[in-house]
Amino acid sequence: MSEPAERAQKLDAVDELAGKRAEFVLDDVVYLDGNSLGALPAVVPGRVEDVVRRQWGELRIRSWEESGWWTAPERIGDRIAPLVGAAPGQIVVGDSTSVNVLKALVGAVRMAGEGRDELLVDATTFPTDGYIAESAARMTGCTLRPVAPADVPGALGDRTAAALLNHVDYRTGRLHDLPGLTAAVRAAGAVAVWDLCHSAGALPVGLDEHGVDLAVGCTYKYLNGGPGSPAYLYVRRELQDRFDSPLPGWNSHAEPFGMRSDFEPAPGALRGRVGTPDILSMLALEAALEVWEGVTVEAVRAKSLALTDFFLECVAAYVPEGRVECVTPVAHDERGSQIALRCDDAGDVMKRLIERGVVGDFRAPDVLRFGFTPLYVGFADVERAARVLAETLA
Repeated sequence: MSEPAERAQKLDAVDELAGKRAEFVLDDVVYLDGNSLGALPAVVPGRVEDVVRRQWGELRIRSWEESGWWTAPERIGDRIAPLVGAAPGQIVVGDSTSVNVLKALVGAVRMAGEGRDELLVDATTFPTDGYIAESAARMTGCTLRPVAPADVPGALGDRTAAALLNHVDYRTGRLHDLPGLTAAVRAAGAVAVWDLCHSAGALPVGLDEHGVDLAVGCTYKYLNGGPGSPAYLYVRRELQDRFDSPLPGWNSHAEPFGMRSDFEPAPGALRGRVGTPDILSMLALEAALEVWEGVTVEAVRAKSLALTDFFLECVAAYVPEGRVECVTPVAHDERGSQIALRCDDAGDVMKRLIERGVVGDFRAPDVLRFGFTPLYVGFADVERAARVLAETLA
């Protein structure tokens, strides 16, 4: 047995989160793509069957009240809140990340007030955020300005309405300075909007602690909510009475069943709702979040850093020198929960890795991306992934 393999056994033996793996539906594949789609929590199938057969099939319309369907968006939002460092009453679940980005950006511009007609957007952002930001700029008459996150403080001015930033870069896994950038944006009189898709459930976020104004995120990655599971919108409590969503709907009305022609927004985060909640996927997400019982985000972060450190050690030990280049920062305070390796023939390499039972993903043109979900990834998985990578490259 190799030295890394022996170390993996010892690390797994003392892993405080190792028991969580049994709460997921897994096989002998090394699954390192939880940053795209989280594994299935074992409790979800039975819960979904109950929702379909009993709540929908037997109770039918009564389930809006008797099964708690109506209050699901804010109830599930409160379950997500501790995972992103938010007090209850500030997160509403529903719609897609893209839709929530639009709500947040247009709402941010409206809160920023007259004379502020510039939107800053992370120049390295996931494409959809960029598309939505461009559309929001057109809708609000703003100029859109792409800026690298590190350059945001110098780009802020008295015309800046809002800045849309990613907590973790989806390609490289770089962790950006949420506390520092939020402080800079707010000091300039602008609104800070954060995309948490690649950080929520993987590391501490501290929305309340750091004074974030608005935030959005998906739930199908580290929160394991399932394909297409609903996203969420965070509105800081102090801003809720000023948040003017560009998508008012009957579900965000103060009197949703009043059927009035004039719109009066609901109080609090509820004004982030739009239409009828997507109950099947929403309640699957609620069940999936049960795996977080008894787990702290701090413990997850500690294991995440240990896993990614160990992966880099194993890659250095197994992979021929010069064959791959790590593009993820080594420093812990600059790293999310993934490792991105640059490789000339990355697309073909990833296909062969998947054929051999190591699942990551490929990002054009040359990046192998490996996501580490501490709730179900162990150190033996990490050692095996690096070893198979080396054998594939050889």
